[in-house]
Amino acid sequence: MPDQQKDATVHLSLDEVRDLAHAILTREGLGADHIGPVAETIVAGERDACASHGVYRLTNCIRTLRSGKVNPQAHPVVRPSASAVVRIDADGGFAQRAFDLGLPLLIEKARTHGIGLLAINHCVHFAALWPEVEAVVAHGLVALACTPSHAWVAPAGGTAPLFGTNPIAFGWPRPEGDPFIFDFATSAVARGEIELHRRTGKAIPEGWTIDADGNPTTDPEAGLSGALLTFGGHKGSALSAMVELIAGPLIGDMTSAESLAHDDGALASPYGGELVIAIDPEGILGDAAAGHVARAEALFTAIRAQGARLPSERRFAARRHTPQTGVDIPRALYEELAAFA
Repeated sequence: MPDQQKDATVHLSLDEVRDLAHAILTREGLGADHIGPVAETIVAGERDACASHGVYRLTNCIRTLRSGKVNPQAHPVVRPSASAVVRIDADGGFAQRAFDLGLPLLIEKARTHGIGLLAINHCVHFAALWPEVEAVVAHGLVALACTPSHAWVAPAGGTAPLFGTNPIAFGWPRPEGDPFIFDFATSAVARGEIELHRRTGKAIPEGWTIDADGNPTTDPEAGLSGALLTFGGHKGSALSAMVELIAGPLIGDMTSAESLAHDDGALASPYGGELVIAIDPEGILGDAAAGHVARAEALFTAIRAQGARLPSERRFAARRHTPQTGVDIPRALYEELAAFA
């Protein structure tokens, strides 16, 4: 690696990433019960070589804490709900602690009823959904999760922000090896990717954004001031609308437009709800479940036989070596964060 490239990054072990996150979150006044879950989400992004969901997200946490748009001492509570539903009021805190509280209850509901729904209300969500989905799949359950965000994305054929990036994540347990996991924004790209391009002065590909006048742009600054686009045109737009509905009004929480209005220019992380669904194969198939789950392996084999990659394979591959090799953080970002720590 050329010296100039080395100088542009700082090498950290995952423990050092964790220590940095803990130091910053502690200094910014986040409650002790929240620091661990939030920090592990940051570490997971770096561990899995997903820079846009790693230590960069600490900048969002700092801004959100300083703006007062998150409750640093939140005490999530369980609310009454229907038999297969778990409702957690996050009390305005980050979603991670509320999810940790709701997960055992969600697993119990899925085992009892064949399906369980976890509705997290009044939470701040700043990261990827794969940590939640993987936590459910680890219990042998099929998982689906989604959440609105801020209104940053124009609907297909539109010219102004209305939808959030509105990610959808899915997980399928496998008898051996890594689970089948996907997690993607319904926008053409996660907003964090555009912000990373802006930070490094790089142009963005066409098709990611439009400017404030509705014109295509490769300038990340102009794109952030305009609107992101959905992936796949009207198809991504319809899925984004679905997320708005089932993780917004269906669970009694905000749409992305309402979240942005609540933000009121603070540039904090999105505020609203998250929906996590867990399905127990045994609840549908009984004793035959294991055989049918194993039979699904033929599909994954056929995908890979064509030279195609299963979703998250690169993440899992990175996960196997980053605990030993560590990760490289852009120096400018590290120095910015170290000043907070």
